[in-house]
Amino acid sequence: MATELRLSADSAEQMRSIATDVIAPHLRAGDLLILSGDLGAGKTTFTQGLGDALGVRGPVASPTFIIARTHPSEVGGPALIHVDAYRLTSLAELDDLDLDTTLDDSVTVVEWGEGMAEALAGDRLHVRIDRERGGELDMANPEGGRREVTVRAHGARWADVVLAPATQRGPATPGASGVAGDLG
Repeated sequence: MATELRLSADSAEQMRSIATDVIAPHLRAGDLLILSGDLGAGKTTFTQGLGDALGVRGPVASPTFIIARTHPSEVGGPALIHVDAYRLTSLAELDDLDLDTTLDDSVTVVEWGEGMAEALAGDRLHVRIDRERGGELDMANPEGGRREVTVRAHGARWADVVLAPATQRGPATPGASGVAGDLG
């Protein structure tokens, strides 16, 4: 059974806070995160928050054209492997990146990995970011708009982990759904 948490973010700062305050405290070497959402939803912004919290060498930027970028830890923790699978068309192309050789020693984030990256690990977090869109919102402020973030935990690794904003954490309840919240 997957654990699910739903949160909202109204700014890039709040998106980074979800990564920094809600997800990053639970991460360790060997963890896989799969990020999905439309262009401009906030996947790279989320990953920047993870990079800040993990103390990796940056800056964390979209690896769209180089496909994968390694950010070594500057604080003795795991490296952050940041992958953009947008231009990949098959699991074979993802496999060619040899992510399995670094998976155990790093925190691996795969943007656009839904439907492919699940094969890398049964234990994973799937972060779906949906952004409100439309007309004036996109024209006047392409970075703006509320984001709805859904985090689904899969596998035994996450069974006893409480994914919630620090102010909402309580005792672990295996398989429980997170409470909708706002990090405002």
